[in-house]
Amino acid sequence: MSIALSEQEILRRESLKQLRALGINPYPAEEYKVTATAEEIADNFERFPDNYKSVTIAGRIMSRNIMGSASFAKLQDSTGRVQIYIKRDDICPGEDKTLYNTVFKKLLDIGDFIGVKGYVFLTQTGEISVHVQEMTLLSKSLKPLPIVKRDEEGNIHDAFTDPEQRYRQRYVDLTVNPEFKQIFIKRSKVISSMRDYFNKQGWLEVETPILQPVHGGAAARPFATHHNTLDMQLFLRIANELYLKRLIVAGFDGVYEFGKMFRNEGMDRTHNPEFTSMEIYVAYKDYNWMMAMVEECLELVTRAVHGIPVVQVGANEINFAGPYEKLSMYDSILKYTGIDVSAMDETALRQTCAELEIEVDNSMGKGKLIDEIFSAKVEANLIQPTYITDYPIEMTPLAKKHRSVNGLVERFELFVNGKEIANAYSELNDPIDQRERLEEQLILAGRGDDEAMAMDDDFLRSLEYGMPPTSGLGIGIDRLVMLMTNQSTIQEVLFFPQMRPEKKARVTTAEDFTNIGVPAEWVPVLNKMGFNTVEELKAANPNKVFNDLGGMRKKLKLEITMPAKDVVMAWFA
Repeated sequence: MSIALSEQEILRRESLKQLRALGINPYPAEEYKVTATAEEIADNFERFPDNYKSVTIAGRIMSRNIMGSASFAKLQDSTGRVQIYIKRDDICPGEDKTLYNTVFKKLLDIGDFIGVKGYVFLTQTGEISVHVQEMTLLSKSLKPLPIVKRDEEGNIHDAFTDPEQRYRQRYVDLTVNPEFKQIFIKRSKVISSMRDYFNKQGWLEVETPILQPVHGGAAARPFATHHNTLDMQLFLRIANELYLKRLIVAGFDGVYEFGKMFRNEGMDRTHNPEFTSMEIYVAYKDYNWMMAMVEECLELVTRAVHGIPVVQVGANEINFAGPYEKLSMYDSILKYTGIDVSAMDETALRQTCAELEIEVDNSMGKGKLIDEIFSAKVEANLIQPTYITDYPIEMTPLAKKHRSVNGLVERFELFVNGKEIANAYSELNDPIDQRERLEEQLILAGRGDDEAMAMDDDFLRSLEYGMPPTSGLGIGIDRLVMLMTNQSTIQEVLFFPQMRPEKKARVTTAEDFTNIGVPAEWVPVLNKMGFNTVEELKAANPNKVFNDLGGMRKKLKLEITMPAKDVVMAWFA
């Protein structure tokens, strides 16, 4: 079986052959030097017209209006669209008019990349345009773009909006919906402004392993793989925390990393198996210092993206200027449920979950049960930036014990618009306490908790050499970008989110069609009509197929006998 080709794709391949026959390379290798962009021309031409008497631009043909010996088209580059005016005698000054009459009018299509040289002028209707004097084909498009129409008011019609197609074919999405590029431009600003802030503090950007022998640093299910040469199992990292702490042991005062993490868990509007996290560790600091740093950093990031510290997220106006509200984990549950869970044991917590109709399982210990109550009853209420602090020790194996309250650790999570975007500790640097905590995690793993942390003996060994008091922070970059761009799904802020395998339509053999009575000479016609399998044909309306066959016979000027109606009807029996 072979991949189906539509009628448009067949025609474009024919154009490709004709271009080559004319001696035109549809995919030239040499550099094409661009001197201006669509945005630059739109912003500056009317103020500085003399600067645009000779320009070279390149981009994709997005629309054409062919009118005899002169035509208009819209060219789209990475910055926007600009109108071009192409006159036959300008690009074909000699007697040979093939470049205009044949190449531009007949063999080029919407979606093709071209380069043009000329000068900028105002049309009679006042539209800034480029008067083309030279034209070069830079890349022939073999698949037609979805037709997205914009009226004079800028309203979009027939938009390419299906999320399945948009996420799977992001290259098409960003071509026909260029406004979505702003999401990713803002994403870049979020990361670059955060990086600039850290660098100014003197903290070092580092890289740590993605393939790790122990899946540590977080409570999550890992992806496992096998290293053939070493004959050992490795895991895609679920966090980079334990490696960054090793660098604090090594004597760095502050280290940070923007990196991909991988968690073999569910996919939904806020979770993707592959995501970006920023983690930072600073020596001689604690979680109180970290709260102040986060407020300063996030206000700076918001101003870099929006110019002000306020962001509109759905119906909520989020203010990232500090100070942020602080609630302990226990106090937050008490505030929103009226229940004090601080003194409850595991049995009482299970009973509370049952009363609150929260589903739990036998593998969950005390910490997981408290987390389930918090997730179900508290999170959605935390709209403005809010620190949830002082977690039960069972929930956080890597955080230092609270300095004044038994049974708690010095940890905070930052919640915004009902979602957690940051997690921080006063880091546990007592190697004996750390070993005991990880041993408790092994007990949970034995009960069936596949998110329990693994024992990392090398990390424990590093702590035995001594790690200074340290505060660490992790920020989910994807969720932060969702807030900064007012997006409700994580897929919108990822160029290429994880997708289920694509179901590809395949073409069956001609014999499959002839076996149901289709004359062999009519099989290619049915393929051009979009019927690439017998199943697709049988799902169609028989009368419409019969009528369309007659139309295709006339359109393609076929000198083959039209099958009788009863013959066509028999194909659907």
